[in-house]
Amino acid sequence: MNMKSLCLSQCRMLMLVISLIVGTAVFAQNVKRPESYNYMRGIEAYNKEDMNEALEYFNKDIQENPKSGYSYSWIALIRLQNEEYGKALTAAELAIKYLPKKDKEYIASSYVTRAGVYLHLEDTVKALNDFTAAIRIYPEKTGLYEKRAQIYYEQDNYYQADADYRKMIELDPGEATGYMGIGRNALEQKRLDDAISQFNHVIKMDESNSRAYAFRADAELQKEMWHEGTNDLITSMQCDWDEKAAILISELKEPASSMMLSKLKIQAKKSPNELTWPYLTGLMSMNNKKYKKAIEYFLQANKIEATSTIYQRLADCYCEIGAYDEALASINQSLDMDSTELANLVKKAYIYYEMGNVKAAIAEWDNLLTIDPESSMGYGRRGWYKNLDGDLEGAIEDMTTSIVLNPDNAYAYECRGDIYMRQGKKELAEADFKKVIEIENSPEKYSCVEYAYQGLGQYDKAIAALDTIIARGEDHASDYYNAACLYSRMKDKENALKYLEKSFEEGYIGFSHLVKDYDMDFIRDTPEYKKLVEKYKAIYEKNLDSDIEQVSSKETVTTEVPFTKESGVCKVKCNVNGLPLHFVFDTGASDVTVSMVEATFMMKNGYLSSKDVVGNQRYMDANGEVSVGTVINLKDVNFGGLNLTNVRASVVRNQKAPLLLGQSVLSRLGKIEIDNSKNILKITHSK
Repeated sequence: MNMKSLCLSQCRMLMLVISLIVGTAVFAQNVKRPESYNYMRGIEAYNKEDMNEALEYFNKDIQENPKSGYSYSWIALIRLQNEEYGKALTAAELAIKYLPKKDKEYIASSYVTRAGVYLHLEDTVKALNDFTAAIRIYPEKTGLYEKRAQIYYEQDNYYQADADYRKMIELDPGEATGYMGIGRNALEQKRLDDAISQFNHVIKMDESNSRAYAFRADAELQKEMWHEGTNDLITSMQCDWDEKAAILISELKEPASSMMLSKLKIQAKKSPNELTWPYLTGLMSMNNKKYKKAIEYFLQANKIEATSTIYQRLADCYCEIGAYDEALASINQSLDMDSTELANLVKKAYIYYEMGNVKAAIAEWDNLLTIDPESSMGYGRRGWYKNLDGDLEGAIEDMTTSIVLNPDNAYAYECRGDIYMRQGKKELAEADFKKVIEIENSPEKYSCVEYAYQGLGQYDKAIAALDTIIARGEDHASDYYNAACLYSRMKDKENALKYLEKSFEEGYIGFSHLVKDYDMDFIRDTPEYKKLVEKYKAIYEKNLDSDIEQVSSKETVTTEVPFTKESGVCKVKCNVNGLPLHFVFDTGASDVTVSMVEATFMMKNGYLSSKDVVGNQRYMDANGEVSVGTVINLKDVNFGGLNLTNVRASVVRNQKAPLLLGQSVLSRLGKIEIDNSKNILKITHSK
């Protein structure tokens, strides 16, 4: 893992560690802490999560009390949260300098804050020193050992990491983190039996620990214990969604792959209302490049519960088979559910380009750069589209901005060099090509260096670099297409056509790009090129099955559903399994919840049956009382003449309304809009 990842993994729980330190043993010490007006108002503002106001009060306190280590400690914490690392470091050091030596809690928390700053500044030596200083002050705080152990782990210093994890176990033998850490270290060192032993212990302590099953599965699969490993992955996902387990499942190879597919299908039959199983099957199919199968499974998952992520996956698969209308419809659905996801805008731009609408693609990059104006990648990609659209000056401007934001962006230099060369600005072009070679100075870094060598007229080096890239075998279709481009640039028709055909054989389907790609100018008008493109385009069109769901071609209608507001809560009349109720519509909610009182009433009066209790927690006593945590299936939710079937809901306490439905659930019907002036929900859906 790189240093940036190290910083992120270390700092996610940093604020919790600080709060645990500051919040302990206040009365165990005879410490007089500030009670000034500005200091107390600063703490109140911080607790209300108003960081700007808190910062203002603490700074005022500093003006009145220049040596207030307490205010400096809070300022350091806020600056760290705001990613103002220089100011955070200064404040933390002043806090450590001015805090009373006997106030161990605040001194320890200031060391932890400063350690967080050092991690972001990529100075792990000083970060380790500060965590060690905090541990000396509070040797009983397990969270401090965990943070230090994580740094040791990232440095491959497993001996020291194990020592910290063992200390955690000594301090709290009932907490699983220490055992998990030792097991993870053993797994990294390929001491697989030792790793399994640690994870076994965690599972004995807590049979619902999804992470332990996922890590044990990793070790078992490496030992070729296929049956045990695949079973553990299933169990992990039954306990809770686990990202490690999901990745392992999606990347399985034979014979584990076939085993897992069978087990996922069994789980889907056992729990037909659980989207996990068809979604995971879709991921496996997608990673095995069986995109049409993947589409089938993702559509199954979407019928259970539509999510932005599933629509993203559908768009990916539709793109892979060239069904761009369906891809566009899917990515629009994803954007309707989550308009802040930048990856959706990137995908939408790509889809528009592949559909031949370059200006629409550029417009999507405009949208992305409005949201994220410091995206080097965004400027680089928009510049690439402008280049292909003939806007050379606009492309140069974007590539230059991309380079300013990321001076190591070899691709931006290469693309700008190409444009300069086409404009006859040879010196500028050669300077950019030399910069590419400087950046990609070793074979493992090769990405576009072959074009730089070609631009400089060094054809032998260009071919050698190309061969190195192809030998890596990361993406045969793209690599062969790039080879065709390179040979076409070098006016080698035979090799250009040879590699173009190889790219088609490997699944390259960028026919829209072929029309605009100036790299193909040398061979584009030859009979051989035209025949080759015509042949594989016909194969591609033939392979587009007619039974692919035409998401974008369905006729749609808009249904208006009235709602009322009570104390700011939006309520809609509905029927749940025939029982008249109201649901609370919450645009920020992702889950469906039912109060325990209402679920018990439904169970006792025949609106629910024992068969409707799903998931891992099936708690229902002999009197029909449904316990908190139970997952139930609502077979039919009807409102405004619209129906949702098989809606999974969690039973919770203290719910103000018997049923809460989030926008992500309602969006299974279509696009949701709220008209507050008329108090109606507008739901655009298939007719």
